[in-house]
Amino acid sequence: MTTAYKVITKIDGKGVFHLFPELCKGCGLCMEKCPVKTIGWAKELGVFGTPVVEPGHGEPCIACKTCEMVCPDCAILIERRKDEKAD
Repeated sequence: MTTAYKVITKIDGKGVFHLFPELCKGCGLCMEKCPVKTIGWAKELGVFGTPVVEPGHGEPCIACKTCEMVCPDCAILIERRKDEKAD
């Protein structure tokens, strides 16, 4: 059985940030570990009624995938932009 999750996709800097709000519990580990501090709280609520995260709050994303690696719930997927132009 396959489950299709809603995805929020945002382009920021060198990365395409995909967030699955049904998996995000709002722990903030990704915000704490982001080397450019681009991740911040969004207005949308996640699975436990806590805010989810989104990029665009600090320096542009460098697509290092640190947030993806530290997320305990696999709620983040980062792709490097093919054109690699910062916004």
